[in-house]
Amino acid sequence: MSPLTATQHKSALALFFTALVLLLLAAPRSYAASAGEIDQEVDKALAAFHKIEGAKAFLGIAKGVLVFPKVYKAGIGIGGEYGEGALRLDGKTVDYYSTAAGSFGFQLGAQAKSIVVLFTNESALQKFRASEGWKVGVDGSVALVDIGAGKAVDTTNIKDPVIGFIFGQKGLMYNLTLEGAKFSRLDKR
Repeated sequence: MSPLTATQHKSALALFFTALVLLLLAAPRSYAASAGEIDQEVDKALAAFHKIEGAKAFLGIAKGVLVFPKVYKAGIGIGGEYGEGALRLDGKTVDYYSTAAGSFGFQLGAQAKSIVVLFTNESALQKFRASEGWKVGVDGSVALVDIGAGKAVDTTNIKDPVIGFIFGQKGLMYNLTLEGAKFSRLDKR
């Protein structure tokens, strides 16, 4: 048997890493959380979100709040992310959703993040709820709030109908995007 050429070696490695990423992405899906588990995690994520200076003001203007408490991202060249969450109106869960996205480029490792998407007008909220699957950048845009360390979130400068926040244990994360993320309704009832 002859040794692998450099091209064959790269192809085999790419195939291996693609399979690994798909396996990592399938793992969170294989453990589909119950409605009660999602609601508990959403409560925790909203409590963490409240600690971000200025976040309460945004929640005050929101017609609906979509919360993904744990979105897992993994990648080795090719990456993907997945998470489950809930849409809340007036503080009550009305629907459950998943988010999924893929990416290509330099990336290595895994991380978890929380996402909060606020709908600030009724029209945007109704369009989202009526969709079969809502993809950021295609079905609507999300103004991602991006602030540096030590700065407060300010509602006076943001007038977008859909506003997104990505945060971790240490507060808001920046230089991240929701572009290409797809939100799909889940049947959890």
